[in-house]
Amino acid sequence: MREATVGPMRFFGLIAAVLVMAPGIASASLSQTQVDEIVQPAIQMGSCKAIAVGVLDAQGRAVFGYGAIDSHGTKPDGQTVFEIGSITKTFTATLLAQMVLSGEVKLDEPVKDLLPADVKVPAKDGRAITLLDLATQRSALPRLPVSFDPADWTNPYADYTPQKLYADLAMIQLAQMPGEKYEYSNLGVGLLGHALSLRAGKSYENLIVDRICTPLGMSHTRITLDAAMRAKLAPGHDWVGQEAKNWDIDALAGAGAIRSTADDMLIYLAANLNLTETPLWSAMRMTHERRAGVDDHTDIGLAWHIARRTGTRWHDGGTGGYSSYAAFVPGRNVAVVVLSNSSNPIVDRLGIQLVKAELGEKIEALPTTRP
Repeated sequence: MREATVGPMRFFGLIAAVLVMAPGIASASLSQTQVDEIVQPAIQMGSCKAIAVGVLDAQGRAVFGYGAIDSHGTKPDGQTVFEIGSITKTFTATLLAQMVLSGEVKLDEPVKDLLPADVKVPAKDGRAITLLDLATQRSALPRLPVSFDPADWTNPYADYTPQKLYADLAMIQLAQMPGEKYEYSNLGVGLLGHALSLRAGKSYENLIVDRICTPLGMSHTRITLDAAMRAKLAPGHDWVGQEAKNWDIDALAGAGAIRSTADDMLIYLAANLNLTETPLWSAMRMTHERRAGVDDHTDIGLAWHIARRTGTRWHDGGTGGYSSYAAFVPGRNVAVVVLSNSSNPIVDRLGIQLVKAELGEKIEALPTTRP
């Protein structure tokens, strides 16, 4: 989710980077010098205020912090909290896969069957929108709610309630058949998360905590910030470097509401690589399966995008004050996460170059001065 960020970049000087690792964990094979070469220019050019990078490979894992999260020069570390935006969608997909395996839902089940009986869900020529359509971005629903008119554009989803979602669904007329074409939709995956929470009889946050975070030991991955997470929260910044509000996402939480840390995201990615014994593996493996094409270079599983050349599974994210990128390469035991408290799509480029470096491919470093 990155609908509320526009404007030029602001530039400021380079802030030194620091490597921080959990005690007792071997360092990943990428050196600090290699990561510096890729990431430091984003700080030097003023593209990002602060960046936490997590890397994982056969040699171990490490977290690198760049920039500063406050006026005292405090560097981000593995426990610094960021909004991860649309990477949340992969959590929603994992919930879906779990519920399919447990018999609670079916992939080809119409989403209307999970909603209140009086809610009208659009269809096309009798073809209903299924849970699979929502998870693979082929629902034919628009990217954003059709009645999107936030009371506060700096926190745009805070007042988008289930009642507004239901009213929007009743108004939408699909331009194409569900399942026919990839069209990215925050509305669609947000609807999926909401529908799964209704079927399970729990809030979306309680679902991810009970079924994903607790089994994996991800104690700093939540939607609601407790006192400990709030103390470690990196304040968000918009495109021009001004402080931005945190986003509170109501009905569409499954599309982008989660906050997390580099340490927790490395746990999540390690589980997706089956490097740790977890009851989630069967569900995670289901999310990795290729389901449809996106373009000439990309396919999609359940939420995860798949690079055809390397097999990399990835997703990015953005809110009004944060940007994120997460990726892993099955069979290579390689994973990368990049979290920033600045709303800037340059984070995607950093993540892609870090994956290339882990795979031993030639990287394309950013310039170190303003163009």
